[in-house]
Amino acid sequence: MKYFATITLIGKDKSGVIANVTQYLFQWRANIEALEEQVLRGQFSMTLQASWVTGHFPQREIHDGLKKLAAQSRMELKVHFAQKGQRQRMALLVTKESHAPAAVLAAARAKQIDAEPALLLSNRPDLRPLAEQHGLPFHLVNFKERHAAEARALELLEQERIDFIVLARFMKILSPNFVWRWKNKIINIHPSLLPAFPGAAAYRQAYEKGVKVIGVTAHFATPDLDQGPIIWQESFRVNSGETLASIVSRGQAAESKCLVKAIRLFLKNRLDVYWGKVFGV
Repeated sequence: MKYFATITLIGKDKSGVIANVTQYLFQWRANIEALEEQVLRGQFSMTLQASWVTGHFPQREIHDGLKKLAAQSRMELKVHFAQKGQRQRMALLVTKESHAPAAVLAAARAKQIDAEPALLLSNRPDLRPLAEQHGLPFHLVNFKERHAAEARALELLEQERIDFIVLARFMKILSPNFVWRWKNKIINIHPSLLPAFPGAAAYRQAYEKGVKVIGVTAHFATPDLDQGPIIWQESFRVNSGETLASIVSRGQAAESKCLVKAIRLFLKNRLDVYWGKVFGV
């Protein structure tokens, strides 16, 4: 049996943290499969992926040891354990547009996505009926005070044992404090062919520039808005004289298709990220 762990440490930058964690894992005969670290304005973040092939896997002991190391370094620790072949639990973050989350939930129900939708979390009440339709918990979190909202969201994600997050037209910007805890585990859909037209009103930006091809992008979310590693893109040609309303409608259909495709790639393939590029697609 193969076991996996994703370990995240966040705190003030200091030396020796990576060495302490890797040495500890080697003592437990772990294989270090990936390790990424980042320092931003004195704040340190490390995400490490480890695996074990063993009949005896003392998960509690390993977790307790990591927790002790984190406390010694005054770091916040997040550990997620999983078994090979285990069905992943998915959280959808939404606002008011239903096309993207509805497509993801329909694909999951049709077994086109091999993941278990576990909750809808939103900053508005509009999509509560969609959650009820699919028998999912709906959590309304007011994002007027982002720090408190993100703390509540992180708490809910831990309670529901979430494996990855889908931003299905979630119209709020997540802080580095949030994103770092879910590095390369947050899939976002953006209504443009990134890197063109990042930010708000992407369809209008493209329409006003008179582009002849419009598209959408599914990417991993990072602290840099709409700059994360690209997983998949879809595009379509703009017809002569086509209205903005028509472009938006066609774009939303492309968003749904692209987001479902990106989730399927994420689940089926091991998507490694090196220097801002996704490999394994």
